[in-house]
Amino acid sequence: MSAEAGLPPLAPDTAGAEDADAAAEADAVAELTGDALADVLLEALPGTARGDLYRAILTTVVELARERTDALDLKLARAALAEMAEAFRVFRPYRGSQKATFFGSARTRPDDPLYLQARRLAERLAAQGWMVVTGAGPGIMAAGMEGAGRDRSLGVNIRLPFEQGANRFIAQDPKLVEMRYFFTRKLMLIKESDGYVVLPGGFGTLDEAFELLTLLQTGKAEPAPLVLLDVPDGTYWRGWQQFVDEQVAARGLVGADDHCLYRITADVDHAVEEILGFYRNYHSLRWVGDLLVLRVRRLPDSGELAAINRAFGDILTSGSIRPTKPVGPERSSHDHDELPRLAMRFDRVHYGRLRQLIDTLNNVGR
Repeated sequence: MSAEAGLPPLAPDTAGAEDADAAAEADAVAELTGDALADVLLEALPGTARGDLYRAILTTVVELARERTDALDLKLARAALAEMAEAFRVFRPYRGSQKATFFGSARTRPDDPLYLQARRLAERLAAQGWMVVTGAGPGIMAAGMEGAGRDRSLGVNIRLPFEQGANRFIAQDPKLVEMRYFFTRKLMLIKESDGYVVLPGGFGTLDEAFELLTLLQTGKAEPAPLVLLDVPDGTYWRGWQQFVDEQVAARGLVGADDHCLYRITADVDHAVEEILGFYRNYHSLRWVGDLLVLRVRRLPDSGELAAINRAFGDILTSGSIRPTKPVGPERSSHDHDELPRLAMRFDRVHYGRLRQLIDTLNNVGR
């Protein structure tokens, strides 16, 4: 019997064909643009809303891979995106609640008058339906959460080797986010809030205060009330103001109207009024092309509007401040289209003056 007689027929040799197919597929993928690869991935997630934004994120990931990005850079990008995704998840259920972020020293003791001042202000804001956001650590952060109560507190903690974990007022709470990086933590502390309170503190507190002022001054953050809170007879913010006046403003390094971006007070009642009063009539804003739309609860009457145009014509590039219906993008997204609004061509420079305009609108009809 021949050697082949007792053997089953040989199977076709497909290994080479499979390798060739895989190579061809890899070549085809390599030729796709980042956008095209993103489209392939999005096809696996049918019905995904905001596909254009997901596509942009995925395209960035593809470009990172194509450029053979360094491993340390990739680890940083991965961790930052993961931290933001987790924070977005935690904050999402509370997007409809107004929030005030408290900044201050982790070293402030519970018997310090500054601790009591922060606790009182947080308690007052919580009684008005606001939530309090802090870095979830000790000191002023604990004071804010003690005053607001656990139910009205949100925490964004930073992992540091020399500090304890979250304070007892937020520890083990589902409204707590733990973060590794200061920049992602700071983003969430600022991004999610409608008002800010800063009490005396060290380098970190001053960094947060100056970044807030920078964001408000440049329009990178939406206008919001910023209270620099001290205790009666306290000298911290008075000394800070003296430095700003003598060493910064005197050299022309900030505008004459930039002091309108913040309020210094040692009175909790004044702090509450500053924060709540900012939203007395003003609601929010939105850029639509080069048009700035201010949403309000009540429009000024014709006489008030004429006075507003006389007072604030200097911050317009053209035209006037005028009432308007919701513009196209607002209508398509149903962006507070129930509110009256004013439209203007703002120069995108004088944000201190824009704050003064908002203050004026908040006094309409008073």
